[in-house]
Amino acid sequence: MTDSNDIPVLVVNAFTDTLFGGNPAAVVETSKPLDDATMQSIAEQHNLSETAFLVSKGIDHFDLRWFTPTKEVPLCGHATLASAHALDYLGHWVGQRLTFDTASGPLYVTRDCEGYRIEFPAVFMVEVETPANIASALGVRVVRSYQPSVGAWQMVCELEDETAIKTCSPDFSALALATDLGVSITSPGADVDYVSRFFIPQLGINEDPVTGSAHCQLVPFWAERLSKTTLLARQLSARGGELSGTLHGDRVVLAGQCRLFSEGRIFLPPELRLN
Repeated sequence: MTDSNDIPVLVVNAFTDTLFGGNPAAVVETSKPLDDATMQSIAEQHNLSETAFLVSKGIDHFDLRWFTPTKEVPLCGHATLASAHALDYLGHWVGQRLTFDTASGPLYVTRDCEGYRIEFPAVFMVEVETPANIASALGVRVVRSYQPSVGAWQMVCELEDETAIKTCSPDFSALALATDLGVSITSPGADVDYVSRFFIPQLGINEDPVTGSAHCQLVPFWAERLSKTTLLARQLSARGGELSGTLHGDRVVLAGQCRLFSEGRIFLPPELRLN
């Protein structure tokens, strides 16, 4: 990595091929793990929706963790995509497939001329009653709501149409008080299979630009609804982003592109020396 007490950090825009599109993530690779408090401080300093931390376990095999500005999360799609792109750019990915060991189990990434493909666990949901305080905080009519029956940290609210998705203007303070869960809103798309937006103000992210983990729920949901296994999706945030998702049994494969935004160094204090 490096002989001094500084470490590389890249900012990568995921699920986009444009410099100012998609969802930006900071990617930090170190020779051995940083302590949790330091990783949280680095994530807070970058103030992006996620900062990814990588530690090599062997050729094309890495430990991967994700931190928001306020908390570690168990799964993050766009920062996984960004991590793969960072390793590709740095020349630290030499074979055909990357393996990331994560809190959500192993994740696998492959690459081709069209971008990167990540294999995630599929998350299947059940219909739940929409809490009145969540609907009120969203400020739109919720058609139905869904969430995983076990281990939920996100939920999905289905709205009437794409216009309702675009015009939704949540009261984020009220939404943070209404639920501990991240909230996706979704509907059929006008020129894609489905559209969505994602809010999680409890973790310091009012609206996430493009949310890979949310599509681990949305792909199985819309695959069943539309009777197809490969879907095109657009996340209608201000930055926006597009991806394709394919359901393979109990796995979801998300495909997208990345664009490197910046490259720099983090200068650690002497007590955190990594070599």
